[in-house]
Amino acid sequence: MNDSKLAGIAQQFGTPAYVFDEEALRQRVAFLQENLPARAVLCFAVKANPFAIPLISPVVHRFEVCSPGELNICRAVGVAPEEIVLSGVYKDEATLRPLVESGAPIHRYTVESAGQFQLLYKLAKEFGRKLPLLLRVTTGTQFGMDEVVVRSIIAQYGADDTVDICGLQVFSGTQKTTARRTRKELAAADALIAQLRDDYGFEVREFEFGPGLPVEYFDDYDEAGERALLAEVSELLEGMAFQGPLTLEIGRSLVASCGTYLTSVVDAKTNKGERYAIVDGGKHQMVYYGGGLVMRQPPCRQLGLEGADEATLEQALPWNLCGSLCTTNDFLAKEVPAVDLAVGDVIAFDRTGAYCMTEGISLFLSRDLPKVVYTKADGTCKLVREGIPTDPLNTPQL
Repeated sequence: MNDSKLAGIAQQFGTPAYVFDEEALRQRVAFLQENLPARAVLCFAVKANPFAIPLISPVVHRFEVCSPGELNICRAVGVAPEEIVLSGVYKDEATLRPLVESGAPIHRYTVESAGQFQLLYKLAKEFGRKLPLLLRVTTGTQFGMDEVVVRSIIAQYGADDTVDICGLQVFSGTQKTTARRTRKELAAADALIAQLRDDYGFEVREFEFGPGLPVEYFDDYDEAGERALLAEVSELLEGMAFQGPLTLEIGRSLVASCGTYLTSVVDAKTNKGERYAIVDGGKHQMVYYGGGLVMRQPPCRQLGLEGADEATLEQALPWNLCGSLCTTNDFLAKEVPAVDLAVGDVIAFDRTGAYCMTEGISLFLSRDLPKVVYTKADGTCKLVREGIPTDPLNTPQL
């Protein structure tokens, strides 16, 4: 999306605002599909950006949902139950019971513990619904189950008709810049699949894996480097002994590049020789993975300089960009070059399509949540969320 289009959006809808680009998102999905195994289907991790659901829905196969709130969002925007993988380390009966009782055809329920399995088994038996399950195998965190627990579930329930244990799920984390951990995780999965077959006669019919593909937030994008990493990951997946249905759960890597955060300068000053621009947004609305306290420079720029000649650009001076919060931690970027920066100028931050709108400390100081704007593939723009006041959430109900 070019700067003139972004400037127009800022003028039309105001700032702060998140802008999500449908065409950029579709191109990103196509790129990953081109560079990942053909047998893999993509499951979008909703937590990365719930606003991306309507834009990405036509081009992915599944949606991973990890909370009742995310389930409600999917329902509201028309995601079919058959497309939902109901995951999450905490699943309560109040959420599960109405789903099972209604017969909602959820694609898969993941199982994070022996306790979760027993809850799902109880509900399946009570309502006569054969629930499709994936057993999540831990990689050494609080998520999933030890292999000994998985084995015990298979030993006791692998042939039980009350539930349908379809296969395994493995996900260890995000931002894996090499394939080293992937190699170990896939080898361990293959070994467990073979053990379940040999020891219990149980056939794992499908495998869901979170590759944790990385996003480069601070340096220039290296397409050749990403293609090389994807080729290595693909080779490992294709080299597995397990060659059944494969689902890849991806969040950050799918949507990060489709987002731009727009914020306007509301004050500009020089303190002890340093130039400071205060903007109407802040750290509470924009989070870059690994970018705490501006240790690395995020991809940002002053709008209005597109097409400027060299003489104009040479007039740029370094500005420190600070947000609207009353804390010295609200530092967005240091020494950003800007030409004649003044109140009303708009700053654009790129690669903000994943987690920025949900991970920030958005209730701090009770400032409004930003607007959300779609830019559609046909070139039109649509406001899909107004700015939302947060002070009611911080007001005691006396």
